Amino acid sequence: MPRMARLLIDGGAYHVLMRGNNSQVIFHEPADYQRYLQQLLAYKREHALKVYHFALMPNHVHLILEVQVGQELSRAMLGLNLSYALSYRKRHEYNGHLWQGRFKSLLIDKDSYLLECGRYVELNPVRAGLVQKPETYPWTSYRVYAQGFDNPLVDQNPLYETLGATPTERQQQYKRFIYDGFRQALPEGFLRHRFLGSPSFVKHLEAQFGLPAVNRRRGRPGKVVAVTNEK
Repeated sequence: MPRMARLLIDGGAYHVLMRGNNSQVIFHEPADYQRYLQQLLAYKREHALKVYHFALMPNHVHLILEVQVGQELSRAMLGLNLSYALSYRKRHEYNGHLWQGRFKSLLIDKDSYLLECGRYVELNPVRAGLVQKPETYPWTSYRVYAQGFDNPLVDQNPLYETLGATPTERQQQYKRFIYDGFRQALPEGFLRHRFLGSPSFVKHLEAQFGLPAVNRRRGRPGKVVAVTNEK
């Protein structure tokens, strides 16, 4: 798959994906998953990230993040990937590359698409056949939203409040929303998209960055494209 230029904006929300090298397993036991989440929490705090949703799969990771400063996304993820790789090598006496290239990041429309992407992430274990129900897989953010579990890593998705007037109502509606996702098809070429959201959101970013929403180029991209709020 062609590499995409990194599009970084202040206050942006991103769907981040990292895979094990050659799709190798990167989490072998509960201690591996726990170590990664602990390190993610540390980098979240250091780089002022918000973590709305996550799913740790045996050979890859999905995160829905928001950044105050766009450039901090790259700094945080590079540090996190290196930190986990070092601890993995020590724990499992492993040599070689752990991650498959650089991480992918898709820019998300916070006003309309944040819950949709969270649903995609939390249904990954079900779609992969690891479990039949999302609540039985421990390494996602699903239980925070659907069952009211407390997790210091997870920041509440701002669209979650729209699901109901009380915590119980929101949890029930969220469960329905997640299960409705089994009938939802993903956009064609999902992981080749640069940004995901409403037509107006996509059109605005295409004009802002001078790039189409779907990456069709072959070869390596140019330098990181960053937009800040500085005047």
